[in-house]
Amino acid sequence: MALTSSGIGSGLDIEGLVTQLIQAEGAAPKLRLDRKEANLQADLSAFGQLKSALSEFKSALGGLNNASSFEARSSISSNDELFTASASFIATEGSYTIEVLGLVQAEKVRSNSFVADETIGTGTLDISLGATTFQIAVDGTNNTLGGIKDAINEAGDNPGVTASIINVDGGPQLVLTSSKEGAENTITVAAVDDDAGDGFDLARLDTANLTVVDSAQDASFMLDGQLVTRGSNSISDVLTGVTLDLNKAEIGTEETLTISLDEAGVKAKVENVISAFNSLSDTMKGLAKYDSETQTAAVLQGDSLLRGVDSVLRRIISDQQDGLEYGSLAALGVKTDEFGHMSLDSTKFDEIVSQDFTAISQLFVGDEGLVNRLDRVLSGYLDSDGVLDNKTDSIKTGISNLADDREQLSDRLLAIEKRMRAQFNAMDTLLAQLRGTGDFLTQQLDNLPGSVRKTK
Repeated sequence: MALTSSGIGSGLDIEGLVTQLIQAEGAAPKLRLDRKEANLQADLSAFGQLKSALSEFKSALGGLNNASSFEARSSISSNDELFTASASFIATEGSYTIEVLGLVQAEKVRSNSFVADETIGTGTLDISLGATTFQIAVDGTNNTLGGIKDAINEAGDNPGVTASIINVDGGPQLVLTSSKEGAENTITVAAVDDDAGDGFDLARLDTANLTVVDSAQDASFMLDGQLVTRGSNSISDVLTGVTLDLNKAEIGTEETLTISLDEAGVKAKVENVISAFNSLSDTMKGLAKYDSETQTAAVLQGDSLLRGVDSVLRRIISDQQDGLEYGSLAALGVKTDEFGHMSLDSTKFDEIVSQDFTAISQLFVGDEGLVNRLDRVLSGYLDSDGVLDNKTDSIKTGISNLADDREQLSDRLLAIEKRMRAQFNAMDTLLAQLRGTGDFLTQQLDNLPGSVRKTK
């Protein structure tokens, strides 16, 4: 293969010239592709911000489509050290006097002291926790306190008795502790020794020979002078809709439990919805604004999708629901300023709530309530097959197609470069040939008789 060097015939920097021409050829289409990709990436980011803002607003509505959210009750204990309480929306307003007499307690019993590693008689131990009994067989393999302890703890039908050993000055003792609280969960042991003549008596672990360390007992308290006992410190079947948690017994001390309508809590929920919508509104306005000073438009300025979601949400929020005395947010004291921001007229709201506590629930809750209608619209935009995902998928496809366009441009520029280099090299070869022919003719003319160049 012949070796060539561009520019020898013409003296031109053909490589540099071709490079510059190719750069000039590709500059404009590359710029168009870069600008298009930048615009698509900006759109993708903007719709991502919109989706995030809509998701946050939807989250703020979460859990509000039920009466308990807007008909909550507050429960106040006059002494949290003694008892606390929580109330559901079905609780009745009222005030109650409570005296905590005793807390629930689990049973604990212990044996008398034994000599360390002492052999204990063989036979059976029938151990009962309340009405449930399980049996331990004691033989030559486990007839020590340690063996019996392990047998109790490893029994598959053990209903909740834990055995342990304490080592006191008098010697080791077996301790049985109930995992279940309440007066009905007492621990009893019936020991049957199978060889009374061997000098080792298993009956030493019988209930008659055990000492009660903690007796099983129920929680007890006085409610407006009436005795109540339960097998737990958490009691939810005495006052409808109220769970009472006893924390400390103090006989002779009477405290007050007050159940009331949670007007402040309901107000806070409405204010949270307003705040969440204002935040969403700010995001949408930021994505659509036009800065007259800099004469620059935001990414989604004039975008129909953005205008659509803003319009439908504001329509739902401002709609009047038929059949309700307070059938709109405006009726509850929610005002909207010229910038689209909402605020709550606290005086008007408080007055309405004090007169009709269920008014807020009636507006917000139900199939056609405000929360559900907003949620349906938001889901249409946010679901995996919703409007926003379809939009962003389209943008991503556009960005992906740009990669193909760049590859096609690169292929086209390579083809142009190849053609240019071939053309310039052909020209260079032709010029070299012409220069050689010229030099030859000049030499021949110089050799002719009477040549002026020769004479000179």
